Amino acid sequence: MPNKWLHSTECLTFETEGAVARITLNRPEKRNALSRTLLRELREALLEADDRKAIRCIVLAGAGKDFCAGYDMAGSSPAGAPADGDYDPALYRRSADAIDDDAWRLERNGAEILTIFDLHKPVIAAVHGHAVAGGTDLALACDMVIAAHDARIGFPAVRSQGTPPMHWWIYHVGPQWAKRMLLTGDLISGRDAARIRLVLKSVPAARLQEEAVTLARRLALIDADVLAGNKRIVNMAMELMGARTMQRFAAETDARGHLAAAAREFTATAKAEGLSKAFRLRDAPFGDGMVRLDEDEAG
Repeated sequence: MPNKWLHSTECLTFETEGAVARITLNRPEKRNALSRTLLRELREALLEADDRKAIRCIVLAGAGKDFCAGYDMAGSSPAGAPADGDYDPALYRRSADAIDDDAWRLERNGAEILTIFDLHKPVIAAVHGHAVAGGTDLALACDMVIAAHDARIGFPAVRSQGTPPMHWWIYHVGPQWAKRMLLTGDLISGRDAARIRLVLKSVPAARLQEEAVTLARRLALIDADVLAGNKRIVNMAMELMGARTMQRFAAETDARGHLAAAAREFTATAKAEGLSKAFRLRDAPFGDGMVRLDEDEAG
């Protein structure tokens, strides 16, 4: 295998240099929103990196202004349907038909992201711009997260649309901060996210990629078998704390949340007046929607 290698697909780029693989979400015009195609390609790239003997660590990043703006609400098709979206609704589950259909769809998305958890090799997320909604599902599934100081991280959809379909928050920040974030849908900067331990550390945006790759190279100094063992024993401890079971509960709870009156109202507004209008109505009461650790809530 050459020391450097680069490959691009429809939704991401996959490059290697030495012992580090860099996988970059590459839908900048959609703020790297998670479509079914992107999730499938991401799983394939992660497994490819895990399979390559020369690779010992993976850095996951986003192209353009944002790491990931969430699940693609405008262009998604049911899990299992043809990638081009040309499907017969009589043959495939549709999220609006029944709560079990919805949970099934959410679980399929989560299964792609859980690939990160199951890999033998560590994955470091380099988060800049917005990492919101499904973007947090993706980032927080990684083994470590490094964020730009000015990154904006959170799950605003919990204000009306349900609950996160994956739940890593409790394992990073404990119950009080998990509730503070998920009972408001507020965002937190990368700098403050590091202070509450939601991410490992934050750095100036200009240094983000260098910081993530430098850490990846440091991890890559370790024997691959030892590296895998130490990742997996920590993950096994998380499993004993219910981490994998929690992901199934998260999908089912989100499906129930989609039946709430507020969620139905959001969907009706989005269909009638567009997503932008629905987002504005949802978020307007919260002002700029930011958590600030050094200011009073009323400040």
